[in-house]
Amino acid sequence: MMSDAPAMTGAPADVRGVVMSGTGGVWTVRARNGEQHSATLRGRLKQEGSDKIAVGDDVRLEREERGDSWAIAEIFPRRSRLARRAPGGAHGERVVVANIDQVIVVFALAKPEPHPRMLDRFLVIAAANDIHARIVLNKRELVSETPPWIEDYRIAGYPIHLTSVKARIGLEELASALYGRTSALSGPSGVGKSSLLNAIYPGLDFRVGEISESVNKGRHTTVGAAMHPLPDGSFVVDTPGLREIGVWNLHSGELDQCFLEFRPFLGQCRFGDCRHVHEPGCRVRAAVAEKLIGSSRYDSYLKLLGELEETEKDQY
Repeated sequence: MMSDAPAMTGAPADVRGVVMSGTGGVWTVRARNGEQHSATLRGRLKQEGSDKIAVGDDVRLEREERGDSWAIAEIFPRRSRLARRAPGGAHGERVVVANIDQVIVVFALAKPEPHPRMLDRFLVIAAANDIHARIVLNKRELVSETPPWIEDYRIAGYPIHLTSVKARIGLEELASALYGRTSALSGPSGVGKSSLLNAIYPGLDFRVGEISESVNKGRHTTVGAAMHPLPDGSFVVDTPGLREIGVWNLHSGELDQCFLEFRPFLGQCRFGDCRHVHEPGCRVRAAVAEKLIGSSRYDSYLKLLGELEETEKDQY
């Protein structure tokens, strides 16, 4: 059995833990007992490239013979992953974060104004990676009524949390949704992600996306994810630039599967290759007319479909 004892003279040589962050080829690994070790990739793993490891990976560390340094000797199979296109538009996968249970997409109801099209892009990214998503709409105290488009997401089946730090609304429910899970947290800057976590976990002094928001402001640049332990044993992963991940490995013909409310009607169209745009006998379009699918969500589908089809034209 492997031990999670800290690095010291006479300590066992093997430690199993989870990758919390990484920079410059050095990874911070948190052992099961809470000790943190800095480690580099060993031998074969290094030859395969640093893109083979990601924040959230379960790994096995081995002590180096010299000093107290550690090396990552093994990466265990992943149960989930959130991936993006390799830098520069090159083909291939770069995993942003591994082994997460859910994506928590945080938007504000005001200041800044929410953009449902951007929200839909986040949700499609989660669905394309087969990861459960929740929607948090923060700053509830700033609006007298919730916007009607929220109903479209309820129809789709997404859990929706209306929250307010100032008015102490929805914090217990959100805490329950985070408990016992590893959650990827994302959303635009200024929506109150840090304030929410600090309100749920007093004294945490959590600062979400501080690096990405100060260094990469307006640059559309994705920086590395970072995992943070929460006081109740859960984990939250800051994923700056999630919206830039894109649906890079998604064919336009698969997009309809990423809209959850479409799924009950897929396979019922007259034509097997129906794109749900203007084809006769389309069951999805009929569901929109019957208000079983929200019209704003369907409009987002059409926009994303057009983007994917244009990308495919450029590729072929």
